[in-house]
Amino acid sequence: MNKQELIGAVAESAGLTRADASKAVESVFDSISAALKKGDEVRLVGFGTFSVSKRKASTGRNPRTGEPMSIAASSQPKFKAGKGLKDSVN
Repeated sequence: MNKQELIGAVAESAGLTRADASKAVESVFDSISAALKKGDEVRLVGFGTFSVSKRKASTGRNPRTGEPMSIAASSQPKFKAGKGLKDSVN
């Protein structure tokens, strides 16, 4: 399912127009992104938890040349599925 299919499914199940469903889906994504950018965690009980993981700087190798290169520290978004989501899939 891609974003447009998700918007269509939300519109159908909630009885909204596609435009209203699109605004709702976009606002949910924007809110989650903004919270993660601030370093907060987003917990949706029964669905899962979005969080930010810090990665340390490290040294890697260029696969073409084999030269050592430095990899900068970064923050990575993470999602851990909740029990309700896991149970619905299994």
